[in-house]
Amino acid sequence: MSPNSTAARLNSISTRIPGQPDGPTGLRTLVIGAGAAGSALVRDLGRTPEFGLRPIGVLDDDPVKAGLEIAGVPVLGRLAELTDLAVAHRAQVVVLAIPGLPHQQVRELATSAAAAGVAVRYLPSFLSALRREVVGSDMRTLDVNRLIGRHEVHVVSPDVRAVIEGRRVLVTGAGGSIGSELCRQVHAFGPSELYMLDHDESNLHRLQLEIWGEALLTDDSLVIADIRDRPRIQQIFRDLKPEVVFHAAAHKHLPLLERHPSEAVKSNVLGTDNLVEAALATGVERFVLISTDKAADPTSVLGASKRLAELIVQANARDARNLGTGVFSAVRFGNVLGSRGSLLSVLAEQLRSGGPVTVTHPDVTRFFMTIEEAVGLVLEAGRMAEGGEVFVLDMGEPVRIVDLVHNFAEQVQLGPEEVQIRYTGLRAGEKLNEALFSEGEERLPTEHTRIFATVAEHDAGPEDLAGGLTGLYQAASVNSDPEVRRRLAELLPGYRTPAADPVPALATPYPDGF
Repeated sequence: MSPNSTAARLNSISTRIPGQPDGPTGLRTLVIGAGAAGSALVRDLGRTPEFGLRPIGVLDDDPVKAGLEIAGVPVLGRLAELTDLAVAHRAQVVVLAIPGLPHQQVRELATSAAAAGVAVRYLPSFLSALRREVVGSDMRTLDVNRLIGRHEVHVVSPDVRAVIEGRRVLVTGAGGSIGSELCRQVHAFGPSELYMLDHDESNLHRLQLEIWGEALLTDDSLVIADIRDRPRIQQIFRDLKPEVVFHAAAHKHLPLLERHPSEAVKSNVLGTDNLVEAALATGVERFVLISTDKAADPTSVLGASKRLAELIVQANARDARNLGTGVFSAVRFGNVLGSRGSLLSVLAEQLRSGGPVTVTHPDVTRFFMTIEEAVGLVLEAGRMAEGGEVFVLDMGEPVRIVDLVHNFAEQVQLGPEEVQIRYTGLRAGEKLNEALFSEGEERLPTEHTRIFATVAEHDAGPEDLAGGLTGLYQAASVNSDPEVRRRLAELLPGYRTPAADPVPALATPYPDGF
């Protein structure tokens, strides 16, 4: 394997996962700019349907171009009308095709696009585009459909604006990949205030710079806090009085939490408990917890801690409904491609460095979703929830990891001889196959055809959990990992962490020749 040639090819391809075709005609696309680059892009996308983008309109501020058509695609209006036109024409993607557009205007257009719930792509500089025979080739990206084994779901609806616009919104874990994308999309829906909470000040600084274009660090939008700190969380809720809360802060790396279960409890369970308690005390209207498919019949500390977080939300949702004080719900994610530390970023780095790709087991499968789908699910859950539901995106059939490696390598033009797969064996707590729902949970339809929900099996209240949680928190506070494991098993009947599996006795590379 040639590390240099591999690195060159990988570095030339973005690993950000954009929207992809939802049918044979591609995603409905608005092109920003009716100049030379935009016009060439419209024509080339029409000739190359494999890019998965179908132009339905062009926006441009030149009054001379109003009402014209470019390769049969009409100029619909001005840039300032982007949000309204995207909604009216059911656009799914916006492509910015004006070379040299000022950064501030790019940011404004991206915000307007996000307000309509559409994905944004960018055309490289016009000089770069001129060197290519087909301008549309600049739009080549990874085919997300092949990676996740299904068509990407366009989740966010414009109705989400009614939940966010004019309200005070708090996002925990704001500096993470999911939290930061949540903040960007929430900001586009016009909250009266957007509070971004994280314990990492550098991530908050970067995030504010990305969203506002400056980061003076002199306003209330950035909140440095640890969700484990109950008095601090209570103070924040009293002072800021958030009306909508999206709770993304968590520990999420399964093998690390198997080794440090007390830390999982402190952040994922106690941290959630602190936030829910403060939200109830201050009259939060809507609270959405971000959970994981590993919470369904959990076999890991990560899954168990997230299942307890779900139960805390569901238990308190009953009291909130009875008091009419707010709506509490949760969402379960699959593996999010493109998030920090995700499989895709690890895979790209392993290939770039010239080393073997590590896979736990030849038959291991996982559910995958894009960041856009993940954030869309959170926002839609906030809109649809009535209280106590756990929402799950229909992610189709689970994907074999080795198949994803195969598809990724092909898309970055690596031959079979350039990729080796090394099997490491399932680690303690890992499942061979994940599930979206526990065996005892009922899969319920929602108004969105690709989003399902489940509700608590028993109408338990917070008092039913309180005793067990108190003992769990005490064990975690003194870092008694064996006692934490015992308490988790008491709170979640049937939960146990299986031992690590030995490495499969299989040759590498993968037996089918890849």
